[in-house]
Amino acid sequence: MSYYHDRYGLEADCVLHLADGRYALIEFKLGSKGIEEGASHLLELKQLIQKANAEKRAKLREPDLLIVITGGEMAYTRNDGVKIIPIGCLKD
Repeated sequence: MSYYHDRYGLEADCVLHLADGRYALIEFKLGSKGIEEGASHLLELKQLIQKANAEKRAKLREPDLLIVITGGEMAYTRNDGVKIIPIGCLKD
C-alpha cells in the first residue's frame, strides 16, 4: 500500500499494489456526500494516466480498480466503473 499525490494536486488516499503489477486507487469518504468528490478525483487520475500514455512511448499501466470506501451500507458499481464499498464489508 502507498499514497499518491502529484504536483497538480491530484491525490489518492491509498494505492493498493498487487504482486502481478495490478493496482487499485482508493479514496476514503465517511459519508455518502463525499462519494462524488472521491470518484471525481479517481477518474481525474485515470484520465491523467491516459493522457500521458497518448503522449509517450513508455506506457503507464492504468488502474485496474477505482474504489471509494465509505461509511455507508450499500456496495455498488457506478456507471463510470467506480466501485463504492462500505467499510463494513472489509471486516474478517
